[in-house]
Amino acid sequence: MQIETLAVHAGRQVDPTTGAIAPPIQLSTTFERAADGSYPQGYIYTRTSNPNRTALEQCLAALEGGTVAAAFASGSAATMSIFQALAPGDHVIAPCDAYTGTTTLLKTMFVPWGLSVTFVDMTDPTQVQQALQPNTRLVWIETPSNPMLRVTDIGKVADLAHQVGAVCACDNTWATPILQQPLQQGADLVIHATTKYLSGHSDVLGGAVVAQAESEFFDKVRHIQTVGGAVAAPFDCWLTLRGIQTLPWRMQAHSHHAMQIARFLSQHPAVEAVHYPGLETHSGHAIAAQQMRNFGGMLSFQVKGDKQQAFAVAAKLRLITRATSLGGVESLIEHRASIEGADTKTPENLLRLSVGLENIEDLIEDLEQAIAS
Repeated sequence: MQIETLAVHAGRQVDPTTGAIAPPIQLSTTFERAADGSYPQGYIYTRTSNPNRTALEQCLAALEGGTVAAAFASGSAATMSIFQALAPGDHVIAPCDAYTGTTTLLKTMFVPWGLSVTFVDMTDPTQVQQALQPNTRLVWIETPSNPMLRVTDIGKVADLAHQVGAVCACDNTWATPILQQPLQQGADLVIHATTKYLSGHSDVLGGAVVAQAESEFFDKVRHIQTVGGAVAAPFDCWLTLRGIQTLPWRMQAHSHHAMQIARFLSQHPAVEAVHYPGLETHSGHAIAAQQMRNFGGMLSFQVKGDKQQAFAVAAKLRLITRATSLGGVESLIEHRASIEGADTKTPENLLRLSVGLENIEDLIEDLEQAIAS
């Protein structure tokens, strides 16, 4: 099946009891044993497994072209499960430009715990190769990156990771499996904050890890999910599965709108730089065009001026909302440097824009009046 069909059907079946097309929400925390002590339906306790979570995990594995998936209560919980599956003394290679929550987890929780981490420019495979060590166990990719939209060659970095027996994990939140499938390009694991595009409506929190194949490493991730209990709730799984049904068409519209806005901003005299891999002037455009079906709904741009000028532009917006997060139907804008804190490397004049599904002329008009006034 093509991915649009999978988005509608994967993980779903007609309810055998009622014939309902929409799956029921199974809120029960526990399930009946048979007289012999077995569980003929396969469910014991909702922390270990739940029908709604099973359906979502099956859908996510199908969309990414993987074998198995584990759904978590948040994207950060999914990320943390991978780091927890490592052991003290293991070495991790991570990108310099990435979601600040990922770098914070590594620096504040897992380096003190015993991991060693080298941060490199993932867009340069030579830096990745030079950072490899005999004890490198994980190479973490995020492409396009947050917030600079840098593009990493997944295949090349995965090959380098495998040379030393390391796992290659790719955060695919921004691209989604509709636009990019890292497992098909050599990655071993894919991570999602399902809060974002997969759910798509800014009303549910979740995360997921999808694996190319069953492995000892993924078994550890699953063990952490089950024993640690940071699992996605049944209703959250149901909402995410519902959101995925329209994901292919939402991503098409998000990408179209983002490209139009990127072109508009790149020609504006009050804009210093636009970061969007769909632009031919973007340093990663060629790689993005090769490994992505489209270029996504996220972009960032730098206004001419300083932090105060960036804040002034954001303050004048009438339609685009100043808020954290991304991937919903509404357009959101954020000054990332102030969110990331004192150690940020993000330019102070940069604004990150999650382009929503409003009319594109309305969005451009809003940006025009905010930048020009």
